Amino acid sequence: MKQFSALLLWVAPLASWAQATVTTPAPPPPGAPAQIARTELLLDHASEDAWVQAMPADTAVVVLLRRQPKLFGKPQYALAHYRASLALKREQPLEIADEYDVERLCAEPGVLYTVCRSHQEPGTLLVAAYNVRDGRVHLQEFKTKKCRDIAAVRAVDGKLLATVAMDDGQHQTVLLLDVATGSFQFLPSLYESISSEFTSVADAPAGRAEFVASQTNGRKQRLMLKQLSAERGELLRSEMVQAESERTLITAQLSPLQDTSARLLAGTYGLRGPQYAQGLFTTDLTAAPANPADPRPALKFYDFRRLRHFFDYLGPGKEARLRDRTTRREAEELSPLRWHYRLLLHELLPRADGGYTLVAEVYYPRYNYGNMGTNPALNNYSNMGLPYYTGAYSSAAGRALVGFRTTHVLVCGFDRRGSLLWDNTYVVENELLHDQLEEAVRTIALPDGRLVLAYLTEEGLHYKLVNQDEASPNDLKVELFTAGPGVKEKVIDTYQPDIQPWVGRQYVASGFQNIKSPNGAVRNVFFLQTLEF
Repeated sequence: MKQFSALLLWVAPLASWAQATVTTPAPPPPGAPAQIARTELLLDHASEDAWVQAMPADTAVVVLLRRQPKLFGKPQYALAHYRASLALKREQPLEIADEYDVERLCAEPGVLYTVCRSHQEPGTLLVAAYNVRDGRVHLQEFKTKKCRDIAAVRAVDGKLLATVAMDDGQHQTVLLLDVATGSFQFLPSLYESISSEFTSVADAPAGRAEFVASQTNGRKQRLMLKQLSAERGELLRSEMVQAESERTLITAQLSPLQDTSARLLAGTYGLRGPQYAQGLFTTDLTAAPANPADPRPALKFYDFRRLRHFFDYLGPGKEARLRDRTTRREAEELSPLRWHYRLLLHELLPRADGGYTLVAEVYYPRYNYGNMGTNPALNNYSNMGLPYYTGAYSSAAGRALVGFRTTHVLVCGFDRRGSLLWDNTYVVENELLHDQLEEAVRTIALPDGRLVLAYLTEEGLHYKLVNQDEASPNDLKVELFTAGPGVKEKVIDTYQPDIQPWVGRQYVASGFQNIKSPNGAVRNVFFLQTLEF
């Protein structure tokens, strides 16, 4: 192997690190994770790249590597498969032609899928399926002609359900890809405007998936739930959810299909328009309608001002003034304040008591003003399928979108029927900015019922421990170690920092780093690191 790979195993607790170094660092913050293992690859972020996919069901991490030969030649791709200890199990070469760009990685138990898109032949896709058990790779090309960009991909029983933008630039749909046979089809039951948002859940053993699509007339918005067969893309069931009066439903997540005893839909709603969220709504889709003449499911609404912790990010003084203002308006029977929040919903997390936890990131688009250029990463439909498309993703005169900043994270616990039990908030104190609108804060559930919310920056791992609505610190942070006990190194730069939930209580962290050793030598690496709470 042309590149060097070094494995460092850390089995001692964090306290032993402190004892081994010359200077005594500050004690770790409460609940700090153990840094179990680290592996490094000598890669240069300026000319090379890496994509990470955690595979909890297989206790594996697979990294797609793009290496650049030292002297000349085209980039070389390989799949590096790591065990639970981050020891390299195998490295499998992967033939990806120069015309393809890597778009998405996704996985199901036993198989990793890499989806690439041709920049020479519009509508042509290449999928590489890697079997983590025997190391075999199957390449399949799809000449769809009409597909232009890929927003999301979900794997279900050997098939891929890809949310894609159409060549007319006005619509999106779901593309069903059969990786084994090379057949594909656009699903007409999920043909929507480019401004519509899709969320989905899948039941691989049953071979089905259910999508939630938003539909709007510009003022009111409703949600359509459509369940499809992953085998042929057949529409199995369809139902509509909408609100009365001035409320409009923006987007929602559906509880996992594996739970057949309950179907909870939880999402956001607005007032007189689908642009900004006013609060949360839930509905139990299995409950009998209160009025037999009206079969629509009953909705429960929770205005943000009714939540205990939503406005924690403002600070005590500002929050008190805001709540006083809303109370006076309510006493005077004035119209409620209209909030201007955008929320990115994570998938619903089942809880041991039968209920569900909803995690939602509050974000806003960030612009550069007075700069007519645009961010190339945003100059396409890679973020389509999300609300506010026209406003957030177009470049108005004198401004250019540079990314999306997460300000705080809302966490809510619901019972299985959608009643709110508690809420909490993780206030993000760092400049957490992403090119694409994607999950910036990742969540794992601990055996004792607590949740860990975490994200990675150049400064280290930032996290919060959430125990229902109990108050807890928002500023917990640990630095990532780059060497063994007794070796002090300095991280000069970190690029593309990321974490993914892995096995049980573990995250796998990754990114590029420039590291200076005690003797002054600098190495450029791509790292994987296991963190256990």
